[in-house]
Amino acid sequence: MPADYHTHTPLCRHAEGEPEAYVDAALRAGVTEYGISDHAPQLPEPFDDWRMNDAEMPDYFNWMERARVHAGERLALRAGLECDWLPGCEPWIRQLAARHDWDYLIGSVHYLAEASQLPWDFDNPKWLGRWDTLDLDALWTNYWQAYIAMAESGLFDILGHPDLVKKFAYVPAGDLARFYEPVIDAVAASGCVIELNTAGWHKPCAECYPAPRFLELACSAGIPLVISSDAHEPKHLGRDFARAIAVARAAGYRETVLFNQRQRRMEAL
Repeated sequence: MPADYHTHTPLCRHAEGEPEAYVDAALRAGVTEYGISDHAPQLPEPFDDWRMNDAEMPDYFNWMERARVHAGERLALRAGLECDWLPGCEPWIRQLAARHDWDYLIGSVHYLAEASQLPWDFDNPKWLGRWDTLDLDALWTNYWQAYIAMAESGLFDILGHPDLVKKFAYVPAGDLARFYEPVIDAVAASGCVIELNTAGWHKPCAECYPAPRFLELACSAGIPLVISSDAHEPKHLGRDFARAIAVARAAGYRETVLFNQRQRRMEAL
């Protein structure tokens, strides 16, 4: 199975399991490598209730070391962070990048700014009641503009769950390629890798992130791919990877990417 690079720890306050259990689950799943990429701290604190605080970063490094010791020579472990793309975040991301010899950084858009409100974490179930009041075309345009800016920043190795905005199954009418095509151009120009995130199959949208059509366009544009579970429990490691491989191959992919110290090599899919 491909590497699983998008996984979490209890430090994010919405995951569970000990590092040894995640390693054991990765071994059972047969993934090539196990990457740990919990939600990075974000200033000012407290920023929200679903990420580690800055003072907990040493605990994060300890958690990863426990996993590494338990894995021994049986499994390659990789160190990462999932960082939020927010207006003006670039200096903070650079600070985080300098804190450790990361193998990769994931960039994700979880927050959107609206003219009338502070940025809101649109994928948080607590805001579900807001969705019926929204202009979906405007919201999707806002989301994808943020995604393009994140890609163009050059700060990240992997761009997370590309169409997370569909999580609650609120999707504009018509051909969604009108949203996808400018993003594909920007990501291809950036050289970033995207992920096929299997967690979407277990959300209201009932579809992997990104949609198969997005994957087809990405493959045609030469955008590299990783497959990730977004695991929040050990049993999620490598979840639906056989299904994801079939979707990726149908889109034209024949390889995925492995990371080590922010350097890449390709692995046959």
